[in-house]
Amino acid sequence: MKITRAVVPSLFTVLNVVCGFLSIVNAAEGAFVMSAWFVVLAAVFDSLDGVMARITRSSSQFGVELDSLADVVSFGAAPSFLVYQIHLQTLNTFGIIISAMPLVFGAIRLARFNVQLVGFEKEYFKGLPIPFAAITICAYVLQYYSEEHGLHGWSAGLLAPLVIVLALLMVSRVKYDAMPKFSRKGLKTHPWRAIVSVVAAAVVLVSGGRLLFPVLIAAIAIGIGRSAFEWIRGLPAGFSKEEEESEVSSIDI
Repeated sequence: MKITRAVVPSLFTVLNVVCGFLSIVNAAEGAFVMSAWFVVLAAVFDSLDGVMARITRSSSQFGVELDSLADVVSFGAAPSFLVYQIHLQTLNTFGIIISAMPLVFGAIRLARFNVQLVGFEKEYFKGLPIPFAAITICAYVLQYYSEEHGLHGWSAGLLAPLVIVLALLMVSRVKYDAMPKFSRKGLKTHPWRAIVSVVAAAVVLVSGGRLLFPVLIAAIAIGIGRSAFEWIRGLPAGFSKEEEESEVSSIDI
């Protein structure tokens, strides 16, 4: 077997899917907080594999497909099983259907992304990225779940609507910016994107992680608000007319 530099980003992708598996194992054993943290750790590895692919200049179609398979496990199956185990199983059949939504809609979102992928660099995403949705679910668990009381009261009641909304956003046309690239070119092209990301990260760190969920909700709301504003202006949701024409001309499904 020929060992190439493409092994480096693939190693982080493998760590991503292993974290997804460990999240499922912990959820099955009732360790819901640990399960949520493993999904967050999977997201860290997911971001690092892209960074390493750019550093080693080893982006490939194989890496894209492997990353998508890992994401289905870590950000689809793992959070779906977590929310089912932690509370939604009490809703019987409806609980099963709602719990499956992050997995099913996340897989659809990834398939659409792979079909529409042109090059390996993205300035924005159509629909909420599946890692973002999974981290938001896990941030909710970390924010409101307690070992003594579990999810109770209004926090238990809001879990199902949250899961449904996040799942639908993944297959929506709402536009979300890609993570900023902290390079000279990236900072020059999107300075405000980098500034907002740094400020958001600082807020989460200073609060000891307690504000992670509100920060994620704010980011999701900004995307929805921007798409609503563009819709009011008479443009396709999430895209300008030029972007829409470019997308249609460059994709053959």
